[in-house]
Amino acid sequence: MRNHAFSLQPFEPPKIDLQITGEITRLNHTLTLNYALKGDLEKIEIPTTVDIPTRKDRLWETTCFELFLGKHNYTHYWEFNLSPSGDWNIYRFERYREVMELEHRVIILPFNVIRDSNSLFLELEFNMQCLTSIDRNFDVSITTVIKHKTGDTSYWAVKHCGEKADFHLRDSFLFYV
Repeated sequence: MRNHAFSLQPFEPPKIDLQITGEITRLNHTLTLNYALKGDLEKIEIPTTVDIPTRKDRLWETTCFELFLGKHNYTHYWEFNLSPSGDWNIYRFERYREVMELEHRVIILPFNVIRDSNSLFLELEFNMQCLTSIDRNFDVSITTVIKHKTGDTSYWAVKHCGEKADFHLRDSFLFYV
């Protein structure tokens, strides 16, 4: 089992008090990811939970939890978008920001979202076998986009490796699972 705790950092200092922490664990073929968003949630846009979550594009345009997963020493990787609404998507890239395609091998991506007045928790349990053989090690980047009610957007990652917020930079895939 591989397990990493994380605390995300904003690319630029946020104008509101937020903390994003969590844990990622891989046990055999199952990847478990937990996020905890805490702080002044009344100042951020949090999509309303939907009754029937679906695959949707452009979830990163509002508050969205993200996971980047790539085979160790390979250029291709996947981007997971998890909206607090329950909507989701997974994209596959051949290399840095190139040949973006929907990942059709995943047809449903259920995850749990719990919210109270100053906290939001998201938990994903994902069987990696549907994407690829699991005999490999994977590099992981954990990120979040926060849309503020003022219209500003903040970008959160374990580590920002570029001159601008760019979650696709492979140098930011810091965890090994």
